[in-house]
Amino acid sequence: QVQLVESGGGLVQAGGSLRLSCEASGVGIRDYTLGWFRQAPGKEREFVALIRGSEGFIYYADTVKGRSTIARDNAKNTVSLQMNSLKPEDTALYYCAAARSLAFRPYDYSDWGQGTRVTVSS
Repeated sequence: QVQLVESGGGLVQAGGSLRLSCEASGVGIRDYTLGWFRQAPGKEREFVALIRGSEGFIYYADTVKGRSTIARDNAKNTVSLQMNSLKPEDTALYYCAAARSLAFRPYDYSDWGQGTRVTVSS
């Protein structure tokens, strides 16, 4: 089982940037898929980005593509999500999650963090 702890959320004005971090413990994440998801009030949890460790495969949701960069540091067991040009619609609770295989849907991920809140003001 992988324990995940997110950090880096906060309040930012539209157009600003935030860098979310997720620290993993319990197992090495090199062979895991690490994903970022978000959930806004009253909405379903949605996929944001993922990185598959061993192959370096990266995939972004269309809603954040071109504005976000996901990266991992296997030595530090961390994954980050740099988000730029933030919009009010990016406001949500952001979760880090881990899966043993390539996965795009929330229910394919077995381990989740508690989330870090991002609020973007207009």
